[in-house]
Amino acid sequence: MEVVVGRDDTAEQVGSGDLPVLGTPRLLAFMEGATVQAVRGHLDEGRTSVGTRVELEHLAASPVGMRVTVVAELVEVDGRRLAFEVNATDGNGTVVARGRIERAVVDQERFMARLPR
Repeated sequence: MEVVVGRDDTAEQVGSGDLPVLGTPRLLAFMEGATVQAVRGHLDEGRTSVGTRVELEHLAASPVGMRVTVVAELVEVDGRRLAFEVNATDGNGTVVARGRIERAVVDQERFMARLPR
């Protein structure tokens, strides 16, 4: 997945800092999005995955306008649990972030029916 850092993606805009660089919460959202894309089309009808665990190292700053490439690789399947190694690099080849994201495969209707009302 490729993204270009925009002003709305900055730490100062999302409240995670006061600099105009890619904020960690937005970076995490991009990385989670890559895991969702990685399994899209591979789950049975009515199934989806939900995030359950994140380990993330944000290693380098990315200014507005920088292209960032996020790659999610499925490295483990244990029943309903999916584990991904995720990496982000910038347009200069610098490793921006790396980590691990786990997701659980769930039935969409049953999951939504359990939510508090």
